[in-house]
Amino acid sequence: MLTFLGFAMVITFMYLIMSKRLSALIALILIPIIFALIGGFAKDIGPMMLEGIGKLAPTGVMLMFAILYFALMIDSGLFDPAVRAILRMVKGDPLKVSMGTAALALIVSLDGDGATTYMICVAAMLPLYSRIGMSPLIMAGLIILAGGIMNMTPWGGPTARAASALHVDPSAIFVPMIPAMLVGCVALFGVAWFYGKRERARLGVLQLPTGAEHSEVTVSQYPEARRPKLLWINALLTVALMGTLIAGLLPLPVLFMIAFSLAMIINYPNLQEQKERIAAHAGNVLAVVGLIFAAGIFTGILTGTGMVDAMSKSLLSVIPPSMGPYMAVITAVVSMPFTFFMSNDAFYYGVLPVLTEAAGHYGISPVEMARASIVGQPVHLLSPLVPSTYLLVGLAKIEFGDHQRFTLKWAILICLAIMLAALLMGVFPLFGQH
Repeated sequence: MLTFLGFAMVITFMYLIMSKRLSALIALILIPIIFALIGGFAKDIGPMMLEGIGKLAPTGVMLMFAILYFALMIDSGLFDPAVRAILRMVKGDPLKVSMGTAALALIVSLDGDGATTYMICVAAMLPLYSRIGMSPLIMAGLIILAGGIMNMTPWGGPTARAASALHVDPSAIFVPMIPAMLVGCVALFGVAWFYGKRERARLGVLQLPTGAEHSEVTVSQYPEARRPKLLWINALLTVALMGTLIAGLLPLPVLFMIAFSLAMIINYPNLQEQKERIAAHAGNVLAVVGLIFAAGIFTGILTGTGMVDAMSKSLLSVIPPSMGPYMAVITAVVSMPFTFFMSNDAFYYGVLPVLTEAAGHYGISPVEMARASIVGQPVHLLSPLVPSTYLLVGLAKIEFGDHQRFTLKWAILICLAIMLAALLMGVFPLFGQH
């Protein structure tokens, strides 16, 4: 019953947002409540929802202040030189723009934080896409696919979870996966090339201003907020923020709160200017943070009712014993739907140990299972349970359902390319032995 309710809830939610019957915000709140009531959980529904919201509260705070911080940096003109450099390189060629988007996203997503990657990449690339007339869906798709590949780094999250769940060294998981990740990067550039060629055929190569004329190009929509004289101070503040973020000196929400406060005082010491800057970006902040807390209700009910556990057990029970030797490949394949339908925590701490226990009977080691389990990350990022994805679609001004429809097929293709490369390189075995 719980398994049926869990899958029905996720499928109903996906259908309603992809067919644009409901907005993601409303669907995230109402659909789980309806299914919890059908399942007879009326008494416990309140605590479940509050627990889910509580778990996502730090993420909501982090995104709120991260959006405000990078909005200030964009307004002040920090990213203008980078955008001008990109403009000079791509010269209005859609093929170069799409390839440049993939390259920029791969570099920026090395920090392992999706929210930061999305804000920097969209700030740099969206004005260019708008100017040329390219679809922002292509931009958002390429950025999130790059993020999915780079999410396999030890500081990205899944590798650390797999390592702690199976008690293996994160570097032992990650280092052998690097060549397979590079194959994923090649596949990503293939997707970028395909769409770049298509957009070039549709739009042609536009003659954008070159050379000295680029000096006037800005990312900010608010000319009065630009602070070109503070460029280096803002750059140093941002580098310091990234450094402390990677070093893990303080929790992310706290880091962004401090950085935002410093950025505001440095750039806009006047109280009226501070109010104007917050008001200018309040809509974006509210849209994203609202979705995060709504997602808390969804995950709280999914977990609190036991639907997640029931879904994972039923999925495991359909794997016949004859498939046991192929457990590493099965894990790589099921990591796509599993991490899409449930959180990374639920998959890595709930499902992966069970799969690894079964694989052990066929001589497949825990570290090989851990490597196989991170293959599905490009698909995982498209899940409605990933908070930062709402930020990306909000910044790119596209619909969540459109983004999923456009990107999902390419995410699956990249996952399969990584899996095939890993198998050919012996990173995890095709089949084990008794």
